[in-house]
Amino acid sequence: MEEKNEHYDASDIQVLEGLEAVRKRPGMYIGTTDVKGLHHLVWEIVDNAIDEALAGYCNNIEIIINKDNSITVKDDGRGIPVEIHPKTGMSTVETVYTVLHAGGKFGNGGYKVAGGLHGVGASVVNALSSWVNVRVYKNGKIYDAKFENGGKVLEKLHEVGECSIDRTGTTVSFKPDATIFDTDIYNYETLKVRVRELAFLNKGLRITLRDDRDNEDTTGETFIYEGGISEYVKYLNSTKTPIHNQIIHLEGEENDIFFEVALQYNSGYTDSIYSFVNNINTHDGGTHEEGVRRALTRIINNYARKNNILKEKDESLTGDDVKEGLTMIISCKHPNPQFEGQTKGRLGNSEVRKLADNVFSGEFERFLLENPDEAKIIVDKAITASHARVAAKRARELTRRKGGLELTNQWGKLADCSSKDPVESEIFIVEGDSAGGQAKQGRDAKTQAILPLRGKILNVEKARLDRILGNEEIRSMITAFGTGIGDEFNIDKLRYHKIIIMTDADVDGSHIRTLLLTLFYRFFRPIIEKGHVYVAQPPLYKIKHGKTFKFVLTDEEKDNYIASLPPTTKYVVNRNKGLGEMDKEELCLTTMNIEHRTLRKITIEDAILADQVFETLMGEEVEPRRKFIEENATYVENLDI
Repeated sequence: MEEKNEHYDASDIQVLEGLEAVRKRPGMYIGTTDVKGLHHLVWEIVDNAIDEALAGYCNNIEIIINKDNSITVKDDGRGIPVEIHPKTGMSTVETVYTVLHAGGKFGNGGYKVAGGLHGVGASVVNALSSWVNVRVYKNGKIYDAKFENGGKVLEKLHEVGECSIDRTGTTVSFKPDATIFDTDIYNYETLKVRVRELAFLNKGLRITLRDDRDNEDTTGETFIYEGGISEYVKYLNSTKTPIHNQIIHLEGEENDIFFEVALQYNSGYTDSIYSFVNNINTHDGGTHEEGVRRALTRIINNYARKNNILKEKDESLTGDDVKEGLTMIISCKHPNPQFEGQTKGRLGNSEVRKLADNVFSGEFERFLLENPDEAKIIVDKAITASHARVAAKRARELTRRKGGLELTNQWGKLADCSSKDPVESEIFIVEGDSAGGQAKQGRDAKTQAILPLRGKILNVEKARLDRILGNEEIRSMITAFGTGIGDEFNIDKLRYHKIIIMTDADVDGSHIRTLLLTLFYRFFRPIIEKGHVYVAQPPLYKIKHGKTFKFVLTDEEKDNYIASLPPTTKYVVNRNKGLGEMDKEELCLTTMNIEHRTLRKITIEDAILADQVFETLMGEEVEPRRKFIEENATYVENLDI
């Protein structure tokens, strides 16, 4: 038994000095220490440069991945102040990089609008780096300061040369501490996605990204968008078919709160609405998004009735009706944003709701009046969506589950698990009756449910909800999951905390897997975000020698295993193309048994990028899909056709 500590006094209270707290609990400051947290360090430094741009002092930012995988961020802003700080007795540069909550973003400071961690960003990066170098160009002079081992001052700020009096700015280089992060290798594409987004959100700001690890990349890529978020909408709709030519751009300002919206409708059935506050993606929405959505619904209804497109006897268009096929960017710049939750995922300022409504409704109403042809196209699409919604409501009744084992489709019956505890329950979505039959025999009936599907389900990227609900296989899944769909969706009713896609390791299996993931992303997205969706990875090969056999997942694993066998060993390699080719014992052992199986969790690292990929691969437009395949074909090592 563990010995109890009967004494609890002042000596038991640990006081962490300076940046020790950050190194002790990095997750409190950057979320995680995985690859996402690693990249977060870059954004904390870049955010400081962006804040200079928001204040009107920075026009150019350069981000460099150096050969040693360190990062350099250069800006031409005002440069961090170099004077001795009155409260710390250190230079302001050292204060900013070694003292938590020291910055110009708390009011009465250097920034009216700012993102970032409000005074902890630079010091947190310093705390979690093996070294940091800061160079400031200011007052015709060049100043340097160096830090190492989690923020310890190696060289105090000192003058190292002179520069033009017109040259100002800050250059920061840092190397993440490899003892803290799971990986210290930066991903160029991850940085590129956010850099492009920042350039869209800050009209006219030039951001260059360069990878010096690649000897061929000498100039990098430059992102600058004079059209701002209108160009963002154009970019997002490049894989879709807009139904009106003009991108609608609305903006206004009140009480130092600047607000702008850009939107365009396309022929698709899903919406792509993204909102930002001070460049931070508010993925859970908030008052700025609520104000716009409320105004959008009201103005379209008013216009439709005034112009007799929608009759008085007709029911009003809903928020879901008017956002079908809508691509929209909402950007708010606020001097004192109040975010809900640690991740800043939702804006809580109540005054923004009314401002957003006022700015959007006035400008959007004017657009509809001045552009009657485009207005009619927008209203007609919403009315068509409304009719589909009514049809979907009737079809949805068929997905409501009345009993534990009543669910059937033409292909087969759900073999439910006996457990009613969602935490331990899992459901396998299995391709075909043969594999479904084997899976039913090889499962753990207490915790594992099996739902066989008949071939390829409907591509939901090309269909409205009413047609989707008419698909028997999809309806079976909705019923089995228990969450409902559309405006009835409730993740708290999810019956299985592991939804496992189990398909063959061939092209058809990959296609079915993609169709299922498209369905989950578009209509059950929270189950992915909460980590409930997995892909089973059945073995690709069975290697047999004598009475011994070995299942392996990859070609590399196969080659390594064969190389490990004694030189005169005779062996046979069988390629497992179908789950149905395995007997129940093999399927259970390799793919379903929790002690031996391999599952891959599906995650959404970047929702905007994921949205584009699904639209590109599964949407109506052929040209973007062809271009995507051409650009990415070289990354495919083995294609089984």
